[in-house]
Amino acid sequence: MPAQSPLHITLAGREHEVAAGTTAGQALQVLNAPAGQPPASGSPVIAARVNGELRDLASPLAEGDAVAPVELASPGGRSIMRHSTAHVMAQAVQELFPEARLGIGPPVENGFYYDFDTGRPFSPDDLKAIEQRMRQIVRQGQRFSRREVSDEQAREELAGEPYKLELIGLKGGAPAAAADAGAPTAPSEVSVEEAVEVGGSQLTIYDNLDPGTGEVRWKDLCRGPHVPSTRDIPAFKLLRSGGAYWRGSEKNPQLQRIYGTAWESRQVQDDYLAMLAEAEKRDHRKLGAELDLFSFPTEIGSGLPVFHPRGAIVRQVMEDYSRRRHDEAGYQYVNTPHLTKEELFQTSGHLGFYAEGMFPPMELDGARYYLKPMNCPMHVLIYQSRGRSYRELPMRLFEFGTVYRYEKSGVVHGLTRARGFTQDDSHIFCTPEQLAPELASLLDFVVGLLRDFGLTEFEAELSTRPEKYVGEPAEWAAAEAALQHALDASGLPYVIAEGEGAFYAPKIDVHVKDAIGRRWQLSTLQVDFQEPGRFGIEYQAPDGSRQRPYMIHRALFGSIERFFGILLEHYAGAFPPWLAPVQVVGIPITDGHVPYLEKVAASLRDAGIRVEVDTSDDRMQKKIRNAQRQKVPFMLLAGDEDVAKGAVSFRFRDGSQRNGVPVEEAICEIVSAVEQRIQV
Repeated sequence: MPAQSPLHITLAGREHEVAAGTTAGQALQVLNAPAGQPPASGSPVIAARVNGELRDLASPLAEGDAVAPVELASPGGRSIMRHSTAHVMAQAVQELFPEARLGIGPPVENGFYYDFDTGRPFSPDDLKAIEQRMRQIVRQGQRFSRREVSDEQAREELAGEPYKLELIGLKGGAPAAAADAGAPTAPSEVSVEEAVEVGGSQLTIYDNLDPGTGEVRWKDLCRGPHVPSTRDIPAFKLLRSGGAYWRGSEKNPQLQRIYGTAWESRQVQDDYLAMLAEAEKRDHRKLGAELDLFSFPTEIGSGLPVFHPRGAIVRQVMEDYSRRRHDEAGYQYVNTPHLTKEELFQTSGHLGFYAEGMFPPMELDGARYYLKPMNCPMHVLIYQSRGRSYRELPMRLFEFGTVYRYEKSGVVHGLTRARGFTQDDSHIFCTPEQLAPELASLLDFVVGLLRDFGLTEFEAELSTRPEKYVGEPAEWAAAEAALQHALDASGLPYVIAEGEGAFYAPKIDVHVKDAIGRRWQLSTLQVDFQEPGRFGIEYQAPDGSRQRPYMIHRALFGSIERFFGILLEHYAGAFPPWLAPVQVVGIPITDGHVPYLEKVAASLRDAGIRVEVDTSDDRMQKKIRNAQRQKVPFMLLAGDEDVAKGAVSFRFRDGSQRNGVPVEEAICEIVSAVEQRIQV
């Protein structure tokens, strides 16, 4: 046979010539010196990015391919490794529980899961046994091997897996590329529709091969890619199990989902598990009950919180401060109702693109009404209520508007994922010339206000046009360019999330890191060219012509409830004095010292401080412990000597104490800490 022509490929920006049949892994070896060694970072290469697409190292290359290494410690590498760990877990489950049938098993943020139909929940002992079997499989070094199969062959090989067969059928005759585990970029919680790539060009199965005999030990329908061997999974741990409806629908069978985590080293995993333990202590649902801030009465319904007096105080302070900042920035306050006729959401497009996230309609006076999931259409109507001139723009409308979204019960999570919540919602109408400076000032405003609440680490994400959208591509390109220009001007670090925009607009999401390093998505900014056109709103330009304004959507906190929960966990319940529901507790040594402390408390109230005097029958030490458990920033103790000197013993939340502090000095220090938003 004549020799095959060599291939010309690109590695690290330079052209190379390699033999025909060279794999991605073989090609990448030339980047390392000596050959076969890990890169300088010390993180092994476990996959390749070929022409931007993640591939197995065993994938053969073609003429002109551009190849880059994917290291285990990179985001893509971690997701691939977690995907592979999900396969190892599924193999272990089916070896220990042969009756178990496979659902899906994607990588998710910081870990992975797999769903099984077992007929009963997994017990803690089951999880221990599964994890032990997984470690045996990892030590064996089973190889992940990809092969292409036809629909008929896949159905034959997976005849005993009804859920896999159903997923194959979802594509409606076109091959499905991955039935089990989604792409390595899967989000923290994925639906089956997101996890299964329906309509791909080729079905593939991954076999787990015995390293000695080559025997197939386990198989799964999957698009991959995977690590070369189970030995390339350095550290993993199973976390918990629970019920999950097949394909996310309560009409379908409930499967058993096992969650786990996996990392590039034992140390990194230990750090993550320590963070999880700290996060459990900070869980806002637990702190909300302990500090008597809010609750979730079953009589009201899932995802619908009620705020108790102390929680309502914190919420009021948050809202009042935000209102003041918005006043200073030139916003105008509006208020809109909680429900509307369906025609409004037909015009806005929400019913066509967001109906499944809305509560079912209700019949009133012969018309169908919906609880509003968004405030924006009503703000457009306010703009549209009369003629507008360019002299009125930019018009910044702002509302604390309560909305309702029909979140599935499986994703409702305290205040951070609720069904009823209040957005600090703004819609800004401006001319094309005002768009860029308005976005730049808006980003500064957003970050500045978040900093005032004690958050300091930010990263932005620019989400571009999704597959399902309204409007013209040229309009989307212009909106995306304006947002990117604002980000570049702001100096914020950012990444681009291709295809993750809302159906009507690209957006910027501002993410923050909390005190224990977790990343939260908070503020959202969207440039919308669609809704103004759908409603036909206009303004009169300087030349007398009628022009269409641009519209910016902006929620700064995201929602009051969610931001409350994030702050509660960030501060572990120990709010800074300006946010604390009770800022000072007066603690008398004996009942005879109560009148003295009541006078001190009156002076503090006159200065705008939230103060209580503990007049309970508890002993002094217990009163101190109670105040510490309630995370009160300041305690003022008074005994005979303090009364005689017109002083107090000034005790702080960390347990430190200064005795004999003059009352006026103590009041001034407390007022200063509150006004300057100092953390103590």
